[in-house]
Amino acid sequence: MEKAILALEDGHFFYGYAFSGFSKKETGGEVIFNTSMTGYQEILTDPSYKGQIVVMTPSEVGNYGVNDEDIESEKVHVNGFVIKDLSPIASNWRAKKRLQEYLEENGVIGIYGIDTRALVRIIRQYGVMKGYIGIGDISPVEAVKKARSIPDISELDLVSQVSHKEPYKWEEGSWKWPEGYTKPKEKKYKVAVLDFGVKRNILRLMVDRGLDLTVFPHNTKAEDIIDFKPDGIFLSNGPGDPATLHFQIQQIKKLLTTDIPIFGICLGHQLLSWAIGGRTYKLEFGHHGGNHPVKNLKTGKVEITAQNHNYATDPDSLPSHVEITHINLNDDTIEGIRLTDRPAFSIQHHPEASPGPHDSFYIFDEFVKLIEECKR
Repeated sequence: MEKAILALEDGHFFYGYAFSGFSKKETGGEVIFNTSMTGYQEILTDPSYKGQIVVMTPSEVGNYGVNDEDIESEKVHVNGFVIKDLSPIASNWRAKKRLQEYLEENGVIGIYGIDTRALVRIIRQYGVMKGYIGIGDISPVEAVKKARSIPDISELDLVSQVSHKEPYKWEEGSWKWPEGYTKPKEKKYKVAVLDFGVKRNILRLMVDRGLDLTVFPHNTKAEDIIDFKPDGIFLSNGPGDPATLHFQIQQIKKLLTTDIPIFGICLGHQLLSWAIGGRTYKLEFGHHGGNHPVKNLKTGKVEITAQNHNYATDPDSLPSHVEITHINLNDDTIEGIRLTDRPAFSIQHHPEASPGPHDSFYIFDEFVKLIEECKR
């Protein structure tokens, strides 16, 4: 282990120890915190965290190691990983390696020994900010200077870095013991997935429901999606500021002129908001964790949800043909919308629940139901 420093652009800094990323030596990004008690492997491989340094709030991380199955993409996407204590052992029957080995293989800096409680309090008080991690004997003055020189996340083209370059089929369903990931045979409807950084468990839950998935790159033209003749269109999650994705917003506007059902999650929800004339704004410190209460305004039920977003839809910007379907009970932000004049709806949180609860699985059933209604 080597000495390391984490510095924030506002001048705060913390000393700790690096447990991975020794060949890289330094990294930077937007510093956010995640309140999930488990699921660090899913968090690390979630493309939506591209450009960010993730701070975990549990006191110890790494105790169940890393396996070959609990991944949301083909690699680690976080810019850096910050924890309080690193477990010296990995104890789980599915574990293949320790957390530090996994991050080292992916060239990602992980640091421990940080007072994460103090760090989270700073982010909660002052909001998310740029940060720098350096391994070695680096002065606080130099580290803070480097933190301030990091580009703002809204200036970065992150979606193009996480989206696949070519279309591909996805046929893997959910994991079940003892057979592992399933491959359902039934395929009811053809769905085009627009990949802005899609998580695998979203795809798996759609496959479980008989959807025949083809995943398209983020820069696919609306005309190509229409020519594909899908029964439904899915707008995926992804990283960065939705307001900068002008091309994607224009393509969604074109798709909305058809009668093809559209369903969006997270960034897909935000892009749909822009496409219908709404706007988004940046939250003070974002929603990241597996324990956020959301109220379904139609049923009155409260769902505990998994979330990962820094932006929210402005309710005052939404046109009259939009119905707000879900709200966050922590801060009353919008968690879901439905168009009343088109077969389209979206959810801000992550109903696929990796990591997190299963309360919102029904949302995937609603997508299938919408497709069925439009086929009649």
